[in-house]
Amino acid sequence: MANPYTTAPKWARKRYVLPALALAFFLGIGAGGASGEDSKNTETKPTAASPQPTVTVTATTTAPPRKPEPAPTVTVTATATKTIRVTATPAADSGSGAGDVYYRNCDAARAAGAAPVRTGDPGYGRHLDRDGDGVGCE
Repeated sequence: MANPYTTAPKWARKRYVLPALALAFFLGIGAGGASGEDSKNTETKPTAASPQPTVTVTATTTAPPRKPEPAPTVTVTATATKTIRVTATPAADSGSGAGDVYYRNCDAARAAGAAPVRTGDPGYGRHLDRDGDGVGCE
């Protein structure tokens, strides 16, 4: 028994392709040749070339005179930088303890000359003591 899923032999493909090509060929010839009944009866006569006038238009424009451009303006801007150093001085020991002076960070304590700040010193705070050993801004 033959396998029904095999491809068709080459001669079987020619059975459809060749008639389709022949049909397309004859339709093409028929469509190209049948442009109308009167096309067979009319004769084409060559016409003599006759001279035709040629019109040429040329437009010219004149640019307006240029005004001299003003010289560029130079602006000089001076920038001054002023540095202000704020220092906090420890308050006089009034006996109230460490609550009189507050340093926001170690840079402020160093600027005031109080670093390192120890437990019990004015301005000591746990936020200044990273390792918790009682000495801040080491």
